[in-house]
Amino acid sequence: MSTFPPPLDMGVLPSSLDGGAARRAALGLVVLATDQTLEPEAAQLIRMPGVVPYVARLWNDADITPETLRAIQPRIAPAADLILPGCKLDVVGFGCTSATMVLGEEAVFAEIRKARPGVACSTPITGALAAIAAFKARRVGLLTPYVAEINLRIAAYFAGRGVHVTAMATFDRRDDLEVARIRVADIIDAARRMSAQGGFDMLFVSCTSLRVAEAVAEIEAATGVPVTSSNHAMIWHMLRTAGVDDTVVDAGRLFTMGLAG
Repeated sequence: MSTFPPPLDMGVLPSSLDGGAARRAALGLVVLATDQTLEPEAAQLIRMPGVVPYVARLWNDADITPETLRAIQPRIAPAADLILPGCKLDVVGFGCTSATMVLGEEAVFAEIRKARPGVACSTPITGALAAIAAFKARRVGLLTPYVAEINLRIAAYFAGRGVHVTAMATFDRRDDLEVARIRVADIIDAARRMSAQGGFDMLFVSCTSLRVAEAVAEIEAATGVPVTSSNHAMIWHMLRTAGVDDTVVDAGRLFTMGLAG
């Protein structure tokens, strides 16, 4: 038996509701199970009060091939359905560049909207194309970790949207768990090597697992051209689509810009 006196019952106290943690924008992110980079880069880039990324993960094979990427499609809607059920999301982003290439943006959007009808959507490719438009870039360099077949798909996808990929290079790492461990210094060096050959006026570093956001400003200084990456471009596009136009210091030129009219 306790010897303590009973607590003083202070009854029901007044409370009211505000806009919550995501009072400016709630951003949904569908992230691959193997991805080690998108979440920390989202935290690095989304620094503004009242804007929050909410994440759900879907299962994927760490081996990056067109077949394993196609297998992701039916898993997108169930993952999107897990993000704050019953709550409004301003934008939902799908965090896989190569799967977006294989499936197509519209197919990805259709899967997201099975769970979130009518929601604004983004992917790394959607963000990259919006960044290219914002910079009015005519010739794009492409740096990836992918096999040649996927690189060619990206170049062809961009070409179909009027974007000329004039140079491309790869680290040729087929295991997504290894891609996340490629040294940032090697990414910077690869970008410098590519820019030394000339021929492009913007660089896109493709793959959500590559750690690029922390080095965008440094790569721009080293190459002399605007730079973006899968996570960097998609997060920027999601913010701007949600009406968040804040500048992010030291995040590269893109985060000082709005969407192209």
